[in-house]
Amino acid sequence: MTITVCIVDDNKDIRSALEQIVIMSDGYRLLGSFASAEEAIEKIPALSPQVVLMDINLGGMSGIECVRQLKPMHPDILYMMCTVYEEDEKIFEALAAGANGYILKKTAPGKLLEAIRELSEGGAPMSSQIARKVVAAFRGKPVLADGTIQEDKYINVLSGREKEILEHLSKGLLYKEIANSLFISPETVRKHVYHIYEKLHVNNRVEAVNKYFGR
Repeated sequence: MTITVCIVDDNKDIRSALEQIVIMSDGYRLLGSFASAEEAIEKIPALSPQVVLMDINLGGMSGIECVRQLKPMHPDILYMMCTVYEEDEKIFEALAAGANGYILKKTAPGKLLEAIRELSEGGAPMSSQIARKVVAAFRGKPVLADGTIQEDKYINVLSGREKEILEHLSKGLLYKEIANSLFISPETVRKHVYHIYEKLHVNNRVEAVNKYFGR
């Protein structure tokens, strides 16, 4: 199935590069390419592409505001924010405006095309850097300079097996069910749980799970 695409980017060189990626690839068809949000709002509805690659920082109206205006008019059109920015505020503002995916411009052409297809098939593609920020935000934890999520200070004292058991505890599983899942004995699970409570300085499952999720 051929995926129809429009591009919105005020940088001529980047816009041309994106155009060539789409035009030269089988299974993709470029319907239009625009240098401003204002032009996009005027012309995209009539073209009705499946996917729009949308820059965030356009010269006039922002790409986020462009999506915010276009999305209610044509909810079936999918918007992939294609940007150099990784700031948390812009990510969530774009998603709140109706963006369906968020990818960095430094993404390799092959990965970009895969993301467009994934989006058209119902996915919500994000580059790994962006996805980590989204996950971290939902968990209420910052992303460190090396791209990893900062864990609670208590969680770092747990072993891999203890973290695994705590994850199962958070789902409400019984010791026997955890034992069956991890192929260990219920008594071994009990010992691990004892050590978890000891290390986290808690007295029961609820306190341990709350401390694990940073509540």
